[in-house]
Amino acid sequence: MALSLYDAFVPSCQQILGGVANLIDKAEAHAKEHGLDDAELIEARLAETMWPLPWHVRSCWVHSAFVIELLPTGEFSPDFTDIPGSWDAMRAQIAAAQQGLASVAPEQLEAVADQSVGFVLGGKRLMEFTGQNFLLSFSQPNFYFHATTFYDILRMKGVPIGKRDYMGVPRFNA
Repeated sequence: MALSLYDAFVPSCQQILGGVANLIDKAEAHAKEHGLDDAELIEARLAETMWPLPWHVRSCWVHSAFVIELLPTGEFSPDFTDIPGSWDAMRAQIAAAQQGLASVAPEQLEAVADQSVGFVLGGKRLMEFTGQNFLLSFSQPNFYFHATTFYDILRMKGVPIGKRDYMGVPRFNA
């Protein structure tokens, strides 16, 4: 059986978003348990030139539900106007991504798979893709990068998490 664009993208994003939601809960619990100011984790970054924790949550939304919303327009420009500043705001961002993905029908992605999509940044159309190539070679790697970086920041700050926490709930045989 051929793998559809929907099958190649949406279920895996949903799985990892579930993992990120769990990571948020564990990070907040860790901060409370150790008497840490939330800002110590929320403002943490892997390197000075990298984004802090909440940006990676926003990027997971951008490269999952938001990108699918924009594909029919033929242009994608990342939206970083609403960076979540608290654990609850991060949870809300992940919930919005999960809700957005839950509303996607496989036919929606197949309809834009061969459509041209331009990557727009700073008002300039910088790259051209098909919808399928944009999702699988640009958004999907970005999605995993930001989810992994979120995990890595928490590990670096001593939150007791492991690979299972990152992975979320796998899709088992029914």
